[in-house]
This record gives sequence, structure tokens and C-alpha cells, in this order.
Amino acid sequence: MASLLKASSFIYPLHQKLNYVSFSPISTNVQTKVYHVSVRNGRWNAPSMTIKAQTAVEGDVINNESVSSDEQSDYGVVSVHHVGILCENLERSLDFYQNVLGLKINEARPHDKLPYRGAWLWVGSEMIHLMELPNPDPLTGRPQHGGRDRHTCIAIRDVSKLKAILDKAGISYTLSRSGRPAIFTRDPDTNALEFTQIDD
Repeated sequence: MASLLKASSFIYPLHQKLNYVSFSPISTNVQTKVYHVSVRNGRWNAPSMTIKAQTAVEGDVINNESVSSDEQSDYGVVSVHHVGILCENLERSLDFYQNVLGLKINEARPHDKLPYRGAWLWVGSEMIHLMELPNPDPLTGRPQHGGRDRHTCIAIRDVSKLKAILDKAGISYTLSRSGRPAIFTRDPDTNALEFTQIDD
């Protein structure tokens, strides 16, 4: 069994998800059924397996069935709809997101039906939901570089233009440590934001 797992080339994609496989029972009867390999939505879908194992350990029989298939795990992911960002003062945050970053409010989203103040801002076809709520995260002691902290990444066309906007507003930032065209900054509540340049 162990040699089959190491030698079989079709199982390689599973190796990316498993660190190791260990068999310790006294006797094992394993049946496998391999499904087809497919490409869906531009994504490689690795072979899926149904494994039925009966293991006898000191006279007790344990039945264990594990099913993993692309059809069961594909629940229709489309995109990120919105990211929720906590803020202490909605007006201060709106000043930053609207007047510095140039994001527009989505007036169609309800902002008065929730038990806290907030606003929805367009980021392309997705949104940021600003929520005026207490922040459980510490405001001090955060990494200087936002890429080493929880952050929201926004795709943009020109990092150099945003750099000039942040310079004019006196807002500090760091550039990508890898050298790619990306800039990291923080909003007034120290939420980290990444802006990465993409090609059209």
C-alpha cells in the first residue's frame, strides 16, 4: 500500500494536500474508486477518490468511509462580495476612503437597517462595508509593513499614481518587499490595505 502511494503518478496532486499517510492497523481492506480529471472555470481539479476501509483492531471492526469529490465541494464560488472593515468613527473613515482613495458609496445597500452605523463603498464590482463597531484588535504594536498583517488587497492600474496621492495627503505607506508593483498603507483605524497593480 505504501509503495502504491509513493509510486503512483496520478496521486501526486493529492500529495499537495497531505503531509503524510500512516497506516497502523493490524489488517486493512481498502477499496478505491478514481474519478475523471477535469478542468473547470480555468482551475485544475485533481483526481477525487472514494475510500472505504474496514480496519480490524483487537477484534473490533471499525467502519470508516471518507468521500471527497469535486462535485460535492463545488458550491458555486463566484467572487468576493464584500470585505467588512471596522472603524471607530464613520465620518473620519469616509473622509479617507472617499476623499483620499476616491471610492464611491453604494447608495442601494441598506445602511440604516443594521443596529450600528456603516456605509458600503464600491471597489470595482465588489464592496467594502465600513462598520462603526468596537475593534477587538489592538491599535498599537501592529507590523509596520501591512503585508505582514491582516489586510484587504485591492487591484489597481497604477501604483505610482496612488503613491503620489498618498504623498500629497501625508499618509505613510510601504512598498512591496518582493519588488512587485504594490503599495501598503493603513486607514485611520490602522486596518491594513494593499493596492496591487495588475495588467488589463
